[in-house]
Amino acid sequence: MGRFRSVVSRIVALHLLAIVATSIFMPLALFLMLKHAAEALHERALREQATEILRYIDTMPDGGLRLQLPPRVAELYSEAYGRYAFAVLDEQGRVLFSSLSNDRPLVEPHRPGDEAAYFTRHGGDADIHGVSLPLALDGRRLWVQVSQDLAHRDVLIDDIVADFFTQVGWVTAPILLLLLGIDVMIFRRALKPIIAASALAERIGPSRTELRLPEAGMPQEVLPLVRAVNQALDRLEEGLLGQRAFTADAAHELRTPLTILRTQIDMIADRELARALRDDVEGMSRLVNQLLEMAELETFVIGSRESADLAAVSAEVAAFVAPLALSRRKTVAVTGARGPVRVRGNADMIGRAIRNLVENALAHTPTGSSVDIEVDPAGILRVVDDGPGVPVGERDQIFRRFWRRDRSRSGSAGLGLSIVARIAEMHGATVAVEDRPGAGAVFALRFPGVIGAASPVDPMPEPAF
Repeated sequence: MGRFRSVVSRIVALHLLAIVATSIFMPLALFLMLKHAAEALHERALREQATEILRYIDTMPDGGLRLQLPPRVAELYSEAYGRYAFAVLDEQGRVLFSSLSNDRPLVEPHRPGDEAAYFTRHGGDADIHGVSLPLALDGRRLWVQVSQDLAHRDVLIDDIVADFFTQVGWVTAPILLLLLGIDVMIFRRALKPIIAASALAERIGPSRTELRLPEAGMPQEVLPLVRAVNQALDRLEEGLLGQRAFTADAAHELRTPLTILRTQIDMIADRELARALRDDVEGMSRLVNQLLEMAELETFVIGSRESADLAAVSAEVAAFVAPLALSRRKTVAVTGARGPVRVRGNADMIGRAIRNLVENALAHTPTGSSVDIEVDPAGILRVVDDGPGVPVGERDQIFRRFWRRDRSRSGSAGLGLSIVARIAEMHGATVAVEDRPGAGAVFALRFPGVIGAASPVDPMPEPAF
């Protein structure tokens, strides 16, 4: 059963095996029952014939016995007719009457008893089946033997018995297959609540912790499991909410001490020491802001009618990070579509994602290089840099929280790209990184589609900042 992942497929497979077995053994069992019934019918007919023979035997005044068969009965048992035969024996095994020539018994005399004895005799081309039945007549015990040629048994019963297995087999298999089809529909209907609960369970994740498995209509055997899962989800959601609240509260509480610390650093006379301390404080402030941003993303809801222009948002981001780029002797340029490229989503959140991608590119590119923000009319935004690129083995890990290639390097907490991945997930978009032809990396943010038409791609870049 390990090859069948679905409960329905397992039930159907087992049911199909049962149908195959039933299609074979049920007709066989019925055939054996019918054959037994036919043999019992023949044996009863033989006993009735023996009893009928006894009715035609009379006791003479001198104590002898006389057999007077009606003409129709005598003709039936005549040796010329060859279908039936009889013989009457006394307790000593002497033949008193016989339909055979020379007054022969049908079978050799046997030790007398109280039970009827059935026999089958093979002679020539015929198979003879008969009974030796003990009967009482006027205080005497007689043995009446009656036999029938099996080749001349009731033709109707013989034909039914002979063809029963094949006929019933062909009838039974389609009926059982029809039953299988009905059972499949019954199984699917019975498992419909479980299937619906499974589909809902796939949607439960860090961003949808409020979802619960439905208990209405759930089978009694599965209901305790559903309740246990829902209770576990309640505890999990409570823990996640507490964790998010703690992160947000901690970040808020750290903002004030950092502001005070930054003011005190500005009062230090040693400017070299002050600059080093100020860089550390800025790194801590950036981490606090990212933690607050992560906490905000967990509760942020995008309006159903919100939209954002990727071209306009990219230009705003380029203007915002321009001072940072200039301070590092680098440039930022916006290229691609000149006209609006509208996608469904929140402009502020999309701007944060683009800003994090650009800041990440600026942090890993050499002095004098340029970071390009390419806006594709198809709803794809690319951030292209001249840095060292991202190794293939690290391309999935860089979007995880707190992941850093070099943990000894200060100034980064590993949250920027995870924020980008979360914003992309909120918008139904995807984010991936590829190698840039020549050298560098290309981070592509692909949205599901654009709203309206976009202008053709402008081959010339916008002025760099």
